[in-house]
Amino acid sequence: MAEIVILLAIEKIGIALTNGAANQASALFVKYGTQLLELQRSMDRVVRELRVMHDFLCQMDIRNRNKQAYESWLEEVRKVAHLMEDMVDEYLYLVGQEQDIGCCFYMNNGFRKPRSLLSLNKISFNVKEIEKDLSHLSETKNRWVPVNDGDTSNSNYIVKMSQDLANISRSLDEDLVGVDKKREILEQWLAVDDLQCSVIALHGMGGLGKTALAANVYKNEREKFACHAWVSISQTYSEEDVFQKIAKELSRDKISVLSNTSDMDIRCLEEKLKEFLEQKKYLIILDDVWTPEVFVDLCRVLIHNGKGSRLIFTTREHHVATLASRGHILTLEALPEDKAWDLFCKKTFPWDTNHECPAELKPLSNKIVSRCKGLPLVIVLVGSLLRVRENTVEEWRRINDQLSWELINTQSLGHVRNVLHLSFIYLPTHLKSCFLYCSLFPEDYVFKRKTLVRLLIAEGFIEERGESTLEEVAEGYLKDLVDRNMLQLVQRNHFGRIKEFIMHDILRELAVDLCKKNCFGVSYENKCGRCLETDVRRLVLHNVKKDNHQSISGMHKLRTIIMLDKSIPSLTLLPALCEKSRYMTVLDLSNLAIEKIPDAIGDLFNLRHLGLRGSKVKMLPKSVEKLTNLLTLDLCRSDIHELPSGIVKLKKLRHLFAEKNIDPYGREFKWRSGVCIDNGLGNLTNLQTLQALEAQDESVRHLGELRQLRSLRLWNVKGIYCGRISESLVHMQYLSYLDVNASSQDEVLLLNVCLSNLQKLTLRGRLAEGALDESPLFQDVGGQNLHRLSLSWSQLREDPLPSLSRLSNLTLLQFTRAYNGEQLAFLTGWFPKLKVLSLKDLPKLSRLEIAEGAMASLENLFLTNLRSMMEVPPGIEFLLPLRYLVFREITSDLFTSLRQCSAIKGKWRYTLRD
Repeated sequence: MAEIVILLAIEKIGIALTNGAANQASALFVKYGTQLLELQRSMDRVVRELRVMHDFLCQMDIRNRNKQAYESWLEEVRKVAHLMEDMVDEYLYLVGQEQDIGCCFYMNNGFRKPRSLLSLNKISFNVKEIEKDLSHLSETKNRWVPVNDGDTSNSNYIVKMSQDLANISRSLDEDLVGVDKKREILEQWLAVDDLQCSVIALHGMGGLGKTALAANVYKNEREKFACHAWVSISQTYSEEDVFQKIAKELSRDKISVLSNTSDMDIRCLEEKLKEFLEQKKYLIILDDVWTPEVFVDLCRVLIHNGKGSRLIFTTREHHVATLASRGHILTLEALPEDKAWDLFCKKTFPWDTNHECPAELKPLSNKIVSRCKGLPLVIVLVGSLLRVRENTVEEWRRINDQLSWELINTQSLGHVRNVLHLSFIYLPTHLKSCFLYCSLFPEDYVFKRKTLVRLLIAEGFIEERGESTLEEVAEGYLKDLVDRNMLQLVQRNHFGRIKEFIMHDILRELAVDLCKKNCFGVSYENKCGRCLETDVRRLVLHNVKKDNHQSISGMHKLRTIIMLDKSIPSLTLLPALCEKSRYMTVLDLSNLAIEKIPDAIGDLFNLRHLGLRGSKVKMLPKSVEKLTNLLTLDLCRSDIHELPSGIVKLKKLRHLFAEKNIDPYGREFKWRSGVCIDNGLGNLTNLQTLQALEAQDESVRHLGELRQLRSLRLWNVKGIYCGRISESLVHMQYLSYLDVNASSQDEVLLLNVCLSNLQKLTLRGRLAEGALDESPLFQDVGGQNLHRLSLSWSQLREDPLPSLSRLSNLTLLQFTRAYNGEQLAFLTGWFPKLKVLSLKDLPKLSRLEIAEGAMASLENLFLTNLRSMMEVPPGIEFLLPLRYLVFREITSDLFTSLRQCSAIKGKWRYTLRD
């Protein structure tokens, strides 16, 4: 954990020592060049020491956990790293403050010894003390802290520990519940008459029972093969050791050619294994595989000999599972509630013939099982823990209340901790901080990918990689965590990208404990009304009953505050935060009923994320123009109607959300509005998201200077602006989302521009005659990447489907008051990837025809307020993948027709017209 803190300190020092920052400081402190140069040299020495220390800590393994001397030394390392981060922030704050006020102010007013020099001397002194502390810590480690560093014995230790865990998991194969179908599939794959060597993957997060299932099938099926072997792998494995274990497992006969391989070098051993397996039908299980490199090594000896051999491996890593033969990945999932209950009762009440839970214990038992979240390993071990406790309501209630503590501290649950902790230990350092960050949010919190990406960037967890943006790198981090089963996918968007995910509660409990021990952050829930005290860097508050946090211990150390509770009417803590937590990085007060932001917010020089989404704030203070490090400003659905003119000084700003709802139901033509930026829009050259801008002569003129935009929403667009907007869009080569809204129903939208990276397009307003055939936006060249298309109030008179059918990659198509005709016909082969179709407020549409083979992938069909439609759309029975069929505001005639249609019986929902 200390390596995470050190890495963040290293990155921050790097920012302070970049040429730009150093030159800026030199210009501002020209009178104090000697002191400044010495300070920068000290910082450079510190960062070199920290880099070596970071690399050393990354080599440490699980053996050193819970060793008191080592843990105490780590605590001191963390404190020094945090102090260094404070000093760098102090330095950057000082530079920024002097830049804002100007050194001339001090000199012209006779301040020959201004506070800047005093502060500079203080920072220099503290950095030198940190140098001494680091040197002392290195000496202390050598004298008093015995550690197991990365030698051969260290690798052997991790292998042995992984094997011990695997052996325990194998012993649980009799506790299999709810995997009958998975077992049958696995047995079929082993028994099929396919003489090619099949590679089978059992994939899923730690604790799901992969090893137990593999062990059960191995025990029952191994005698059907000429030879068989079970070998446990770990991330830090020895190739030679694995080969030796395979040889030992295969050579059960003492006269075998493999019976005496202990003295062979690895190349001879490889040849012997290849020679042995060449004529055999074998079954080999590789348990707990972490990297693809294992296959590169083992494929040298695992012969595809055409005898029907099988290789099964278990893994937590998705990218490893993809190495299996096509169609041979078996992904294990959490147990459903009924199966989880069966397994719990089986382990908790083994002496009862029917494993019945006493009636008085059922409510609490249900709560305990629910908290295990369907993880078989946890259910088995928690059941075993309860089996030896008194069967009383009081004891069961105590266990339920303390289950989080029991998971962290009880010896009998150590297997759960070690299995799951291995997943964390094997994470790269850059993923550990992101994983821990997610644990600060409440149980079952649903993360939105884009929102979390912006927070992780603001926190400084994301490193630059080549030409990729920080947002792209951050998305890669989250994908890695999902692929490693550290986060659980909830939903993908219509074109396959991760949209939402959650954190498994048991993994979260372990992560929360790590966060607290290392002062990484705290998730605060005021259930007992106790006072809030913290010595951590990050604080997430939720379920806070009242605003009683006028003071926080260690407030000046806070870098992040995120409020998730909407019920607090005010936040008296805010003025104190703005005054005392001047190094605040993330301040998110979304959905709070606060109405005013203190002027002192401008002193938060370090602020990178300010979230006021859904708040009652009516005005931003002028001082926000001093937040020169701000990356995200989220004012969406707040009461702010006008931005301070100084907003254009925030040149690092990447994401600006400032859209407001006028009509929450979206039935009015102008149902939302944006903000005006009259002068200086072209200064915001780093903007990637602009939602939403009110189009005006001045802003439209400078729109083309925002060449980094990925997402753009424009309101109040007049027809005369379309030419200039088209010219501006040409320069936005990365634009993937465009939403253009006309100023009135009579204004004509005509955008003649080809946007090759555009994925989502929304147009609200009248379209020019022939626009669907003439505008490059709708051509198969310009629209080849278009996945989502929404047209509203378009006043189309001809059936638009023939023109739009060329957009073969569409996954979502929405028409809202877009078409004035009476018929729409979807022909065979059209829209092959479409998953969502929404037709809304089309008053003249009386007939919707669907040919067989049209919209072959459609899953969701929404038909709303089609007042002329009296019959069920013919051909709707051809939509075989359809999962949701929703009719809203339908006529009584259509309702009668729906009830009589057997093709969609039981598949549809409806609401009638008033």
